[in-house]
Amino acid sequence: MKDNKQLIRILNTDLIASKQVYHGLTKIKGVSYSFSNAVCLKLKLDRTKLIQELSKEEITKIEETVKTPGFKPWLLNCQTNYETGKDDHTSTTDLKFKVDSNKKKLMKIKSYRGLRHSAGLPVRGQRTKGHFRKTGKAVGVSKKKGVKKGK
Repeated sequence: MKDNKQLIRILNTDLIASKQVYHGLTKIKGVSYSFSNAVCLKLKLDRTKLIQELSKEEITKIEETVKTPGFKPWLLNCQTNYETGKDDHTSTTDLKFKVDSNKKKLMKIKSYRGLRHSAGLPVRGQRTKGHFRKTGKAVGVSKKKGVKKGK
């Protein structure tokens, strides 16, 4: 009988052993539900199987598949990479590094998105009059000085 482990480490991420494979893989940064489903289908794993029931061979296969998936480009999170021009999939700390470097590149070339990132404002076209006030950087909102409420 296998010993009951509380955590299983896959791709430098601690996953709860009592979760199903389909849901557990989504806790890895860069793995969505659709990507997790595709990994399960490619490796012919039962999605409802618990993570603690996986063998070491299955865990290594999962790690290899997440690193080099070989899926259609629409399923990958880095389509047409800026440097290489190829479609690839990044996960865990590599994904955080890539996102940060992309933001820095946008700020360096002073694109509209880069300017919004550097100002701490929303990047994807949201309105700022009603939201994003907690940072004090709301656009289009100003208080008049010297006006008292009441009388």
